[in-house]
Amino acid sequence: MTMQDQAIAIWKAGVAAVDGYGAVKAALSDVPRPDQILAVGKAAAAMINAAQDHFGKTPGIVVTKDGHAVGLPSHLQVIEASHPVPDARSLKGGQALRAAVQAMEPGTHLLLLVSGGASSLAEDLVPGATLEDLARLNAQLLSEGLDITAMNARRREMSRIKGGGLLAGFGGARATVLAISDVPGDDIGVIGSGIGALPEAPQFESSVEIIASNAHARRAAANAARAAGKEILAEEEALHDDYLSVAADIAARLRQMPPGAMIFGGEPTVVLPENPGRGGRNQALALALAREIQGCEGLCVVVGGTDGTDGPTNAAGGVVTGATWADGADQALREADAGSFLERSGALLVTGPTGTNVMDLLVATKE
Repeated sequence: MTMQDQAIAIWKAGVAAVDGYGAVKAALSDVPRPDQILAVGKAAAAMINAAQDHFGKTPGIVVTKDGHAVGLPSHLQVIEASHPVPDARSLKGGQALRAAVQAMEPGTHLLLLVSGGASSLAEDLVPGATLEDLARLNAQLLSEGLDITAMNARRREMSRIKGGGLLAGFGGARATVLAISDVPGDDIGVIGSGIGALPEAPQFESSVEIIASNAHARRAAANAARAAGKEILAEEEALHDDYLSVAADIAARLRQMPPGAMIFGGEPTVVLPENPGRGGRNQALALALAREIQGCEGLCVVVGGTDGTDGPTNAAGGVVTGATWADGADQALREADAGSFLERSGALLVTGPTGTNVMDLLVATKE
């Protein structure tokens, strides 16, 4: 096994530990049978499949990203929408969720399954707002380099279902919310812009549980590294800053590390130029790290989005070593075109949809 293969295997072990199917399955032992199941986000399909297998055939709606709805039972209503910039299907998804919640009768139980990506995938706009307004806002937020908390606060201003709005229309007896966190602090009011948050003074019985997070993924990756004979030199949530600052800080530690493994999680930010190339924040971070560690032997870094996608691409991130940086890399970094360079170099991390979303995960190994 090459050092790249080993590092990728450790990264995948971290992601597998927060799989939406397994996380939901483990959380359902004390949950009574619901009358309806709603699932929204990038991990929605895996999450609702676990609930359907546990409870049997139950009415439900799935709102998820294009290509993430594979293997769902035929009785479910499935709406695939755009991410990271919403489209007309996002409005269809949000309106379907809101209508389903409002149609539930007294005495009923709702199971709401939430994962990251819901901010773009499902929306029901306040009166007067248009899809063009929403798309413009999201494109602006993505280009400004804001963290997810700040972005979601802006999104909630335009929404009837975010920030507790969805469950404000619930007239049943009980709502159970199970969420996979893709935000720092694991706040249900921030995940998906608060689409699973409770309204103020809810008039129904409720419970909210975070069933998977970046911390879970980091711990699992660390355990996999130990099993591979690696000493764990760091296991931290340390990726929350501009990607160039993150690269400089992390690389300073990587250049000095003895044999072993370092595991980091979080979600760096990127300020995009006017006409960006191809890639996402993980591909940009991977290439920036390649510049910082060039010439370092025996060092491999895998960084990727735990959902299997990075920005508007089909790659999760990148796999770089001390030999990755080469001619054309500097221009690619300046033009936000890291994905094109990494693809030419055979350094893209491509996994396909993973059934989860707990921010980003970085695994660095040193032989």
